[in-house]
Amino acid sequence: MSTFSAPKGTYDLIPPESAKYLAVREAIAAPLRNSGYGYIETPGFENVELFARGVGESTDIVTKEMYAFETKGGDRLALRPEGTASVLRAALEANLHKAGNLPVKLWYSGSYYRYERPQKGRYRHFSQVGAEAIGAEDPALDAELIILADQAYRSLGLRQFRILLNSLGDRECRPVYRAALQEFLRGLDLDEDTRRRIEINPLRVLDDKRESVQKQLAGVPLLRDYLCDACKAYHEEVRELISAAGVAYEDDPKLVRGLDYYTRTTFEFVHDGLGSQSAVGGGGRYDGLSEMIGGPALPSVGWALGVDRTVLALEAEGIALDLPAPTSVFAVPLGDEARRVLFGKVTELRKVGVAADFSYGAKGLKAAMKAANRSGARYALVLGERDLAEGVVQLKDMASGEQQPVSVNEIVAELEARLG
Repeated sequence: MSTFSAPKGTYDLIPPESAKYLAVREAIAAPLRNSGYGYIETPGFENVELFARGVGESTDIVTKEMYAFETKGGDRLALRPEGTASVLRAALEANLHKAGNLPVKLWYSGSYYRYERPQKGRYRHFSQVGAEAIGAEDPALDAELIILADQAYRSLGLRQFRILLNSLGDRECRPVYRAALQEFLRGLDLDEDTRRRIEINPLRVLDDKRESVQKQLAGVPLLRDYLCDACKAYHEEVRELISAAGVAYEDDPKLVRGLDYYTRTTFEFVHDGLGSQSAVGGGGRYDGLSEMIGGPALPSVGWALGVDRTVLALEAEGIALDLPAPTSVFAVPLGDEARRVLFGKVTELRKVGVAADFSYGAKGLKAAMKAANRSGARYALVLGERDLAEGVVQLKDMASGEQQPVSVNEIVAELEARLG
């Protein structure tokens, strides 16, 4: 046993389980790459103020969950708790919005960090794939992103998820609603922290998961009843575009999401097979975030989908992904000269795109063939002294057990043809 173990609330991705996570990331990213989204990667830590301004100083993420620290040079940094603020900061810094082709469409994949009470589906280190469309106010963009996420989940075989949809209004209609909501909330029996939240961002109280709070929210004013005409029309077009694409959704008037920067469209993907941590992804429009972090007005929309929770959703539905074997050919040399020749053939196979592995460590035939079986390879190449003298290598089909000699000089072409 090692002296050390993974920190509390984290996990290691280890083969073969890690292949499932890679497949999920690829499935989520594929529709984005096919829709004009370019890949972006940002640092794992940023200035604390980026998240305090963008995510919101009243959010649990900033007040309770963020890993913040001071460097030796006195800089206040934080491990990134979410992706949108970092991506927008990077786009602004690189002046991508000035290239003349808006929206700037970006996708990303990476690890994020929040200090939370660990439980199944909620970790202190977690993985997400996200997408952002920056610099355009268009219901079609909101609809596009929801449709692409739906497409990604369905490509994995998921069926038992639901899309919750709402509108949070804008600068014109939300202040009126905010005042009505605050008046209602001030009359409830709430703790001091929640009462402070009423004055800073009352919408966040609607997102409180505690049963003692939710029970008191019966009859709470709903934002949909306060939307201005422009927000109503915008939201209706989003709904129509999603429906026309054959994507089912549910209107959820209490859906607010957990971050301060959302405006208008907000949505969440939930899977009822995951218990309390049912959200597998979500996002929305954040038209004022660029200005919050010192940039120009850039209306934008985006989402982030949790890789960890998507894997749990697959398990909840009993879906086994059809993952290719990591190795197609496994080479078993018997003797020093055979070792040199077969290693060269393995290198050639890899150059032409065939996944090939080698029996390292001078194993005997029995141990080497066990290793070939464990590798999941479709074929094994066995080369001994007699085969060398005859200029052939034994090609064994690991499924049928059939074995035949093939010329050493022709084995690469033969395997290319068999494996397509």
